Amino acid sequence: MTTVAVEGPDFIALQVTDVPAAAAFFEEHLGLRRAPASPPGAVVFATSPVPFAVREPLPGTDLSGDAVPGLGVALWLRTGDAPALHARLVAAGVEVAGPVQDSPFGPMFTFTGPGGYRLTVHGG
Repeated sequence: MTTVAVEGPDFIALQVTDVPAAAAFFEEHLGLRRAPASPPGAVVFATSPVPFAVREPLPGTDLSGDAVPGLGVALWLRTGDAPALHARLVAAGVEVAGPVQDSPFGPMFTFTGPGGYRLTVHGG
């Protein structure tokens, strides 16, 4: 019998109630660029090595009562300069959970993104 193994994450999407607003947030505040094509109800960004998207909630998903969507999942995004991005988000009024801190992956900080998701940025 051949063993089948998962190689790792291949696509990450956040379910949000307002796809255009969430897409604009990631474009304006994090500098993400849209991929050439996206499926209906979603915006896929040209990130690598793993594509990242925001999308409408899947059938049966109700985000209205979830104060902290994705609780229990840690989503880290890589940047070339976490301190500069931190300053940019603070200046834009984005809710940032605290100052930049050292981590095994370089400088890092956490902020609240579209739909209330807590996202961590590292690098630089």
